[in-house]
Amino acid sequence: MLDRTAARPDWRDLDGRDRNSACLIAARQGDRDAFTALVRDLSPLVWHVARGNGLAHAEAEDVNQTVWLALLRSLDRLADPRALAAWLITTTRREAHRLRRLEGRVVELGDAGATDLPAPDPSPEDEALRHDRDQTLWTVFRRLSPRCQEMLRLTVLAGRAEYRAVAEALHMPVGGIGPTRGRCLKTLREYYERETGR
Repeated sequence: MLDRTAARPDWRDLDGRDRNSACLIAARQGDRDAFTALVRDLSPLVWHVARGNGLAHAEAEDVNQTVWLALLRSLDRLADPRALAAWLITTTRREAHRLRRLEGRVVELGDAGATDLPAPDPSPEDEALRHDRDQTLWTVFRRLSPRCQEMLRLTVLAGRAEYRAVAEALHMPVGGIGPTRGRCLKTLREYYERETGR
């Protein structure tokens, strides 16, 4: 008799969509560590979708919590565990729109969204250069079309393994994601070079 548990790799040994899917299945069976891993791995995606839909920092935090609670309540109802990223993108977008309608205002993504993890004890000169670079980058990023902005947010966070989820979220064919992302990055680079004179 075959041991079926031995045939299925542990979610800790996987990455990308396979890891997310395995974590979701394990979370359904009561594995709290698997659910914690999902939250840790995919919170940046939820966060950037919320911020990309015009929410301020505090509002994005509220949406982040709401989305993860919704997932917890829906664990057994998600038909396809491999579609988790698409479900999170759609749920986050809907919750962000609901919150914006309630508040009746839209907040632009500010420079706070451009935070990087600083090197240990960076010099003041390095910090000033990084700050200037980030401000310039976000200035030119906001010149991109809304579609390009969303494309770059989702593909940078979701990565190549989640192109199908990004395609579903943006209502476009999977094969169009790479070329469209390339055009958006090229435009961003041109804007940046024009702005900085490099």
